[in-house]
Amino acid sequence: MSLTQAGAAVGLDFGTTNSVAAVAGQFGEDPRLVSLAGPSGPVEVYRSALCFWRDPAVRGGFAAEAGPFAIHEYLEYPSDSRFLQSFKSVAATPSFDRAVVFGRPYRFEDLGQLYLEKLAIHAGGSLDRLDRLVVGRPVQYAGARSDPVLARQRYDAMFAGFAGEIHYVYEPLAAAFSYASRLTEPATLLVADFGGGTSDFSIVRVEEPGVRQRCKPLGHAGVGIAGDRFDQRIVDRLVLPLLGKGGRYRSFDKELEIPPGFFADFSDWSKLALMRNPRTLNELGRLQRSALDPAAIGRMIAMIENELGFPLYDAVTRLKADLTQNDQSTFQFTGAGVEIEAMVTRREFDSWIADDIARMANAVSDALSDAGVSAVEIDRVFLTGGTSLVPAVRRIFTSRFAEDRIMSGGELTSIAHGLALIAQEEDPSVWRA
Repeated sequence: MSLTQAGAAVGLDFGTTNSVAAVAGQFGEDPRLVSLAGPSGPVEVYRSALCFWRDPAVRGGFAAEAGPFAIHEYLEYPSDSRFLQSFKSVAATPSFDRAVVFGRPYRFEDLGQLYLEKLAIHAGGSLDRLDRLVVGRPVQYAGARSDPVLARQRYDAMFAGFAGEIHYVYEPLAAAFSYASRLTEPATLLVADFGGGTSDFSIVRVEEPGVRQRCKPLGHAGVGIAGDRFDQRIVDRLVLPLLGKGGRYRSFDKELEIPPGFFADFSDWSKLALMRNPRTLNELGRLQRSALDPAAIGRMIAMIENELGFPLYDAVTRLKADLTQNDQSTFQFTGAGVEIEAMVTRREFDSWIADDIARMANAVSDALSDAGVSAVEIDRVFLTGGTSLVPAVRRIFTSRFAEDRIMSGGELTSIAHGLALIAQEEDPSVWRA
């Protein structure tokens, strides 16, 4: 398909935490980021979140919104809402079947289609009547037992009918296209994309400027951990001990450790809101009656019933952001009888995420091995994604590569920009993952 005769072509970075879209121009033209309506004005970065709330005036008895509108609706009526975030992280999870919201089941693709529908509405026509859509996908999906075939099936169902033709491209490869548009000479790039759910790496050879197929993929690797996992470490250390983690309960004449599954779900943004269902709350109620510290389980129940996932996420995110700039910061959270004020040093935080950093570093080595190149053959390292700002993440690269070879920028927009550059090529299937 020649874009001189076609309709709109768009690159879409559907991320675990945020989503960004960019409209392709003719070849040689820079793509344009899509401006999306928000409660406080237009934005280009849209939260990958949904909020459902009861509304008798709407067919079915409840309404839904996405992005910053979802946050706005949640903040207006938190106790009567269901706020879902990071739902992309279950795309490849076989154990995830449906999320039940106000008694109605939603498959992953149902949630995704609803999000896309709201995204298109707030894009003011920029995402209507698309002839071509290039969507980013991780190299390695999130989840301990991720199934890429299942993820592809769910993505196909989610995006069905959204555009005439749909292509999937590795997210770090798209970031490579974005960075390559700045280069004036050939180079071998290591591109590292750190998002909310996954950390992905591509080794790319950039050909001389002016050549249409400027980026030649050499190798890829990834690991299904990133910023959300860091969040889990914070919640595990600072919040869960107050909610009963490590505690015990009585079963007949024995004392047993409280099952860890409740705490694992509570610290997972994609699962926390879904704990507000009769079955889980009944199980927690029974556990509370037999727990040696029933007040702790009561606090967990209160946080779930009062839908405090978003303010907890906000407190965790503020701590991470502060620790990217400062050697220490204070974690503060108040809600449902839980009050936390704890000083956290960057050294402490680094120790909490040390195992995750090691797995990321191993994935970098895997990418180099897959490409058949050594560290000394890498001319430029491009870091992107919000989690790339964490100092411990950056040290993965400063320990291997000279500082002057490490670049960053467009942490939240470079993938969408690169996907749109691929969308404006005559044949995007060349880079299809």
